Amino acid sequence: QLQLVESGGGLVQAGGSLRLSCAASGFTLDYYGIGWFRQAPGKEREGVSCISSSGGGTNYADSVKGRFTISRDNAKNTVYLQMNSLKPEDTAIYYCAAGSDYGCSRYESDLMGSWGQGTQVTVSS
Repeated sequence: QLQLVESGGGLVQAGGSLRLSCAASGFTLDYYGIGWFRQAPGKEREGVSCISSSGGGTNYADSVKGRFTISRDNAKNTVYLQMNSLKPEDTAIYYCAAGSDYGCSRYESDLMGSWGQGTQVTVSS
């Protein structure tokens, strides 16, 4: 069974940091672009960051550039999202998804075939 599991969310004060993990089971992440998306209450889901299957390409939404860093450890079959200088507007459920490099880089949800269940990130002011 193909499965992605996110972890690392929680409650943090503004200016703090969290590291999210996205672990895969049932398949290897090596061949997939992995994206992080988030959805805040009352808002549409948005793409946050993407890392290509090779790990050589990364993308960030303008709102998180310079604060978030995506990385992957294929040996551990895991992708990470290091989030620094968190702001209250970063509060959302964060999801990871696996798909093509094309879909990932463009944050095309319909092209991302596997999704995790999400992890809540709450940033207090």
